[in-house]
Amino acid sequence: MNVLDKYFCREFFKLLTLCLLVFVMIYHVISFVGGVDNFLESKVSMGRMFIYHLYETPFIVMQMLPPSSLIAVIIMFTLMKKNNEIIALKCAGLNLWRVSRPIIITALFLSIALFLFAEVIVPITSSKSRGIYRVEVDKKVPQYLSSRSHIWFKGADCIYWIGRFDNAKKVMENFTLYFFDPSFRLAKRIDGRQGIWKDGKWEIRDGIVLKAGASGEYSLNRFNRIDLTLPETPEVFIREEKKPEEMSYWQLKRFAQTLRTEGYDATRYFVDLNVKLSFPFIIMSMILIGIPIALWRREAGAPVSVSLGLLFCFIYLLALGFSRSLAIAGIMPPVFSAWLANVLFFFLGIYFIQLVDR
Repeated sequence: MNVLDKYFCREFFKLLTLCLLVFVMIYHVISFVGGVDNFLESKVSMGRMFIYHLYETPFIVMQMLPPSSLIAVIIMFTLMKKNNEIIALKCAGLNLWRVSRPIIITALFLSIALFLFAEVIVPITSSKSRGIYRVEVDKKVPQYLSSRSHIWFKGADCIYWIGRFDNAKKVMENFTLYFFDPSFRLAKRIDGRQGIWKDGKWEIRDGIVLKAGASGEYSLNRFNRIDLTLPETPEVFIREEKKPEEMSYWQLKRFAQTLRTEGYDATRYFVDLNVKLSFPFIIMSMILIGIPIALWRREAGAPVSVSLGLLFCFIYLLALGFSRSLAIAGIMPPVFSAWLANVLFFFLGIYFIQLVDR
């Protein structure tokens, strides 16, 4: 790395640090003002409130690093344009791509660093901040997924097949219970329309019992209601809902695969899994967009360029949100939806740089 590259990187990191601090402080102020009433009503101490915001900080940094990178590079190149440094570099035989090279390479390393930061630090702190707010402020128990379907589960005494399980009501619907003898021969089968957990027992309604006799024949009996004492409680079938930021990429992948295997609709989690992988690399796209924004007109100052940069950030969020919604609805593949905005802005940035460099 030559002296010029070191100079560019040093100036970029100075501005990036400043922009990131400003964005994080603004985020904290808005979050504090919007939530202080809830903390006070719940009689949460100021110390716990401070710890909550402290745990929130890594997630805020992860969210604010891409726009901070965009604003930092816009300010940097705007100042260089104002001081005629860009003209001087071009007169020395350097084109815009050569001038931008150290910043683009730095953006790549920042993207990798952001991914590792989101993998190692953010899941831990986000879980702690969410736990404080949910338990101490909202006074709620952990939030669970609403329902699941087509469940196979091997219990201590039987094998369950449940058409649908309602987590909120703790009710099994359209299910079958298989009971086996020591030689794994079917001893009894119970088909029920509904199974309700009451007083430590399963109340089975509207079903059929198929039971093996001593000589090997099976008898069939209908019932309106029977009570079964089984080791499996409703908690066995309930899955706690987690937010993507509370899990690393691999934890989220295992969680989504488990949900799909157990009968949940895990589409949203698979979409967020791909977004988790693509999001850090938005920094590359933001840098490529920011450089031509700063240089597109000589008379355009930093306020105008920064405003345009924020507009492009907003457009990016709209594009990502729209493609994510399409993927959750099953209209678009999760991988394509997660990377669509990045790819569009990446090539748009390259096109703009070529226009400005002419």
